[in-house]
Formats: sequence, C-alpha cells, structure tokens
Amino acid sequence: MKNLIEKWQSFSPYFQGLLRIFAAFMFTTAGTMKLFAFPMGIPPNNGTVQLISQMGLAGVLETFGGLLLLLGLYTRPVAFILAGEMAVAYFQAHFPQNFWPIINGGQPAILYCFIWLFLSAAGAGAFSIDSLLKKRAIATQH
Repeated sequence: MKNLIEKWQSFSPYFQGLLRIFAAFMFTTAGTMKLFAFPMGIPPNNGTVQLISQMGLAGVLETFGGLLLLLGLYTRPVAFILAGEMAVAYFQAHFPQNFWPIINGGQPAILYCFIWLFLSAAGAGAFSIDSLLKKRAIATQH
C-alpha cells in the first residue's frame, strides 16, 4: 500500500501541470470572449467590451495572462496577478449581490483565484516552458 501511495504522489507535478493547462485554457476563453467575441460575444448582444475600461483590462489579463499560464511561462508572477484580478472580480461583481457564491454566481472567480494563488506558490508543474528553462539553467551550471 505504501508503494502505491508513493507512486501516486510521484504523479503530482504532472497533475499540477494538467491543472494549469486546463484551467488556463478555460480562463483564456473568458478573455477572448470579452476582446474578440470568440467563441461567442458578451451577452446580451454578443459583442465585445471597450478595450479602455475595467472589463477591457480584465479581457487583456485573461487572454494574455491565460496564454502565458497555458504555456507555463512566467507562471508564478502571472498567476499571482491573475489571482488578484479574480479576487477583485469576486468582491466587485459577485459578493455585493449575495454572501453565498452559489447564489451570486461567483464560484468560477473564487476557484480561479485559489488555483492561481496555488500556482503562484507551487509553480507551473510539468509540461511548462518554466520547467524547460529551469532544466536548461541547471544543465549550463554543470
């Protein structure tokens, strides 16, 4: 049983990388929806947001920050910034409506906030440019 648990735990960096990739992909689509009306536009008119606005800034952060996280490049600082964006989004848009996230629609914002906060501390995990750069730096030191 101990060997099975140790084997399962050895997959941690791979699951961490997969969490980063899939969460970043979904997060990026929130930004592309705001900026490019892709895969659909912002309801009710399926349009885009004003680029020079708070929602425009959110779209830029979500699109380009999400792409950086998807690639696993500059993961820690980008994830920290995006965690802050999601905290602001939650407390500005959701919390004033109701205390409970299930009622105020804030579950995605809270989940993204804590996923990004985790990645800002833990790093990108496997399948990332960050890990390739780290391996290259270690190899050049020897």
